[in-house]
Amino acid sequence: MEAYKRWVRRNRDYVRQLSSLASGMTWLLPERFAASEIGPEAVSSILGMVTTVNEHIIETTPTSVHTSSAETSFLPLSLCLTLLRDLETLIEVVAEQLYGEDKKWNLIALTEAAKVCVRLAAFRTTGYKMLLQGGETENLEHSDDLSPQGNMGHLRKPIQNQGLGVNHPQGLNSWNLEGRAMSALSSFGQNARMVSEPTWLHRVQQQQAILEPPAKIIRTPSLSTFLSEKGIRGGLFVTGETMFVLRPLIYVLLVRKYGTQSWFPWFISLAVDLIGNSMLSATTMSQDSRNDQHFQFSRSEKDELKRRKLLWVLYLMRDPFFSKYTRRRLESTQKTVEPVPIVGFFAEKLIELLIGAQTRYTYMSGS
Repeated sequence: MEAYKRWVRRNRDYVRQLSSLASGMTWLLPERFAASEIGPEAVSSILGMVTTVNEHIIETTPTSVHTSSAETSFLPLSLCLTLLRDLETLIEVVAEQLYGEDKKWNLIALTEAAKVCVRLAAFRTTGYKMLLQGGETENLEHSDDLSPQGNMGHLRKPIQNQGLGVNHPQGLNSWNLEGRAMSALSSFGQNARMVSEPTWLHRVQQQQAILEPPAKIIRTPSLSTFLSEKGIRGGLFVTGETMFVLRPLIYVLLVRKYGTQSWFPWFISLAVDLIGNSMLSATTMSQDSRNDQHFQFSRSEKDELKRRKLLWVLYLMRDPFFSKYTRRRLESTQKTVEPVPIVGFFAEKLIELLIGAQTRYTYMSGS
């Protein structure tokens, strides 16, 4: 595995170009959207997972020799979400062939439930920061409002007696009897340790201290701490982000119960999106007052809010809206441009891909 990592990092440009070419070629596979064709979708999913792993290897390239030991040995939650996204379409196709159109929603619901659990865990471990790209991109930007409470968690530093080179606990007077006794005991302990430990061990410890500086401990605030610091706006933010995470699962469960041609799941999903986005937007309102300036979104988080609003376009591609309105518009457009030699050909292929992709929930889920 280490040899493969080194090869990917040395040939990162070649690997990315090859992955892009292979991903584009999957759209040309025959009968991609046929109900009985699992093979093309399996090829697409496997290529997507390989591309995801390669990108993770490239992004975690050590910057120096000394940082090679800092690579994480566990699977990041963002990588787990990306792998689930690459695999969910294959799960849908297999479930549809094995269990039928109606019962396939059981496996889709399990997949969405797994994504909800991973996203909530990522939301917790990042200190309740906004999930970028649905949690597939780590939110590494720091803002002043996410800092821990003051100096809590830091131990009191000892006061050094500059004349004797001895550390005294804070608050002790080194000139009284108790202070002189503590100084003598501290000096005796330091000298005894110096005698008992060999010289080579000190050299090794000094070299390790230079090459491997102590890692900075980042304490993740608990939910109660976060809400107490942020107040009402913090509660709105957590509620809005939780609604964004739960929305796909809610939609799938309602479709599983009422069917794809029912307007109830469509309207409930849209309502959850609108209410959740309104709560997130409310956290940044009235920023002119001093009490509200402590809660602000970073640039990447503002871009994420714009991305989520763009995903609302997918409601035009979901049933029953698609079958009643969007599909008729696409077919009429195809008939209009069909006589044009080149434009008609590409329009026909594009509309064919859109209609085929609409039959798959995972392509139009926006999750």
